[in-house]
Amino acid sequence: MKILADYHTHTKYSHGAGTIEENVLKAIELGIKKIGISDHGYKHLLYGIKLDDIFKMREEIDKLNEKYNQIDILLGMECNVLDDKGNIDTNDKVLEVCDYIMAGYHFGSTPISFDSLMNHFNNSTIKGKKAKEYNTKAIINAMKNNDIFIITHPGDKGEVYIEEVAKVAKDTNTNLEINSSHGFLTVEQLKKIKDINCNFIVGSDAHKPSDVGNFDVAIDIIKKSKIDVSYVKNIVL
Repeated sequence: MKILADYHTHTKYSHGAGTIEENVLKAIELGIKKIGISDHGYKHLLYGIKLDDIFKMREEIDKLNEKYNQIDILLGMECNVLDDKGNIDTNDKVLEVCDYIMAGYHFGSTPISFDSLMNHFNNSTIKGKKAKEYNTKAIINAMKNNDIFIITHPGDKGEVYIEEVAKVAKDTNTNLEINSSHGFLTVEQLKKIKDINCNFIVGSDAHKPSDVGNFDVAIDIIKKSKIDVSYVKNIVL
């Protein structure tokens, strides 16, 4: 398998260890043709980017695209799914400068209602049916209400009914991530949805430049689940 793109990489702008250019150079070394810089959305309490930095990142990426013509460098953001209405931390100005957005559930995202605060608690402690239903509704509504390129590591930190998520992902043309850092989607999840025929993306979720393009875990998951690789949109055989 050959990886054409790595859309999920982090930098010092959130809580990665390297610069944008260091991530780019690692991708070039590996022969990857497209790299996305997708730091955490600004409503993450611990390591969200500073909102003004997204515009600095746009300028930096534009300059790097001029410097390195052998690779396509994109600006993304890994937004936080904030509640069961599908709200995510983005706005029109951010959307204007980003090439794409991703979204996923994270414990450290800012609660925007009492229910969303309680869901953080439920996901980290009880992990019951109520939390699973809330998480599923949140991801589904995020896909319905926003133009999301990738749902990152679905089911990680907050369980979801993956069949329901996959059906809406197909209807909304949203890619589900097979994350090589978190291990989600899992083999078991993929086996449940392999006949829904939604699309997937493998992502390194690199937090240091040396992990850019590291898809070993994701590829192992793909092989064990025996999904049709043609539905993984950044892989060619």
